[in-house]
Amino acid sequence: MVDVPEPVAGPGEVVVDVERAGVCGTDVEFFTGEMAYLHSGDAAYPMRIGHEWCGVVASVGPSVDPSWVGRRVTGDTMLGCSSCARCLSGRQHLCATRYEIGIRGGWPGALASSLLVPARALVPLPSTVDATVGALVEPGGNALRAFRAAGVSSGERLLVVGPGAIGLLVALVARSFGVDVHLLGVTRPSLEFARSLGFHASDTPSGSYDGVVDASTGAGVPALALSVVEPGRRVVYIGLSGEPSMIDSRELVFKDLTVTGILSASGGLAGMVDLYASGAVDPRPLVAATVGLEEVADVLAGLSSGPAPKVHVDPGR
Repeated sequence: MVDVPEPVAGPGEVVVDVERAGVCGTDVEFFTGEMAYLHSGDAAYPMRIGHEWCGVVASVGPSVDPSWVGRRVTGDTMLGCSSCARCLSGRQHLCATRYEIGIRGGWPGALASSLLVPARALVPLPSTVDATVGALVEPGGNALRAFRAAGVSSGERLLVVGPGAIGLLVALVARSFGVDVHLLGVTRPSLEFARSLGFHASDTPSGSYDGVVDASTGAGVPALALSVVEPGRRVVYIGLSGEPSMIDSRELVFKDLTVTGILSASGGLAGMVDLYASGAVDPRPLVAATVGLEEVADVLAGLSSGPAPKVHVDPGR
């Protein structure tokens, strides 16, 4: 931990006092040096990580509505340039020159007492969304986009591969819409935790499924997903393996499948806030522990805090 200058909001920006931040697998990859952006040149040390967060707006810069001050918020991680064709068509999360808070381009992240954020990225939080839930909006937005892309309806069977934080959030969202959710995993603790939440969970798929979401890190899972999904349905890839995943594209054609990749929570944040605020989805059981900044290194190094997949950080501790 180091002391750094307090951020100052420039034009179009706000400073947020961080209430809670989540530790993500991406953060662990930065800690170990495995994160792909470190090797592509899109990120470099030193950097401040943390992209799952919520807090209170402490100050605003020029041209920002002063009514933001004092409001509880979270925000989009992906910060496009706002002027290229991708940004202007609503695909700012794919902007070639984008920043990603705490990840790409050197924009400082939320593992700190204060965070600088463009006002256009803010998402308001209602009083029914507490700090724990607020810091789960960003991963929840990813999960909501993945669920939508799977195209499954009430009563249909959805297979979610990978019972980590994203996979479990996909499962929770799907269940809230009446979907019959099955989770596939490889470790006993993760499967037992999924079962404790009331899900079917096993290490072997059973039959075929109306949709499949791959939220795993297994290089062989993309091919498995194609083999167990019903013809004419959808497979969603949101997990990333450490090596290239091989699939037989002929299977896509012969089964007339739709395959979608999901990058980021952009487009899913407001919808996830609504699901949390209504009580339709309660993600709080996914948080194993809440620690202070001094304990983050131990978390990143893999010291276990319990069977739940997520650890939160309270910078005020």
